[in-house]
Amino acid sequence: MSQQRGRLEQKRAVITGGSDGIGLAIAAAFVAEGAEVWLIARNRDKLDEAARSLTAAGGTVRSTAADLTDPVQVQNAADGIASAWEQCDVLVNNAGMARFTPFAEVPPAEIQAQVQLNLLTPYVLTQSLLPLLQKAGGNVINISSTSAHRLIPGRPASVYAMTKGGINSLTKALALELGPTGVRVNAIAPGTVRTTLSKNMIASFSEERRAAYEKFVSEAFAMGRLGEPEEVGSLAVYLASDEARWTTGSVFVLDGGLSTN
Repeated sequence: MSQQRGRLEQKRAVITGGSDGIGLAIAAAFVAEGAEVWLIARNRDKLDEAARSLTAAGGTVRSTAADLTDPVQVQNAADGIASAWEQCDVLVNNAGMARFTPFAEVPPAEIQAQVQLNLLTPYVLTQSLLPLLQKAGGNVINISSTSAHRLIPGRPASVYAMTKGGINSLTKALALELGPTGVRVNAIAPGTVRTTLSKNMIASFSEERRAAYEKFVSEAFAMGRLGEPEEVGSLAVYLASDEARWTTGSVFVLDGGLSTN
């Protein structure tokens, strides 16, 4: 009996913020489906640990340590990929940051950092890797957020919401412009996902605040729970695969029903 091929067999994928959280979950899902992955993240130690785990799972992994808030390092990372790969099948723009500062108190440096990483870096990296994506008839997956359209009371997120709204608009604009070249562009907009970062945040809450947050989750999310990174990975596999060959310009909300109320 012939062995079943993975849905991403012989595909090459670049994943930013791929050393932990949602990015690592997407990388693991891609590897499980046969893709070769290239991770980009800031922390070399975490990158090496991620690479070891993915290699142990049978993956072929490369990585670049880069601070993606620095446009020069973004371009250097893209140049390194272009020198090693003739084509790129998938680009996952996942790296991002969120700062929940009240609007009246947001300093200029905080605005600049979030706009740079959440919006400008995906723009520039996609532009830099476009020749490789076009050769492959590849696709781009932007990681957005439900914060682009559904904010949580008590959590000020003016800059973060602005950047994720921009990512949704960029997704649609690029899908229209790049469609004739064979490149697809979609976005995933997760709600709160149980990454190490979010779990640590909840753990830092006082007992009273944690109880209030758990009550909010049980009532505001139709599914009554937060998401798991692997659930984002599963959707990313579909969008990266040939099963989604007629899917472009869409923002897929993945939030356990938070947006239904």
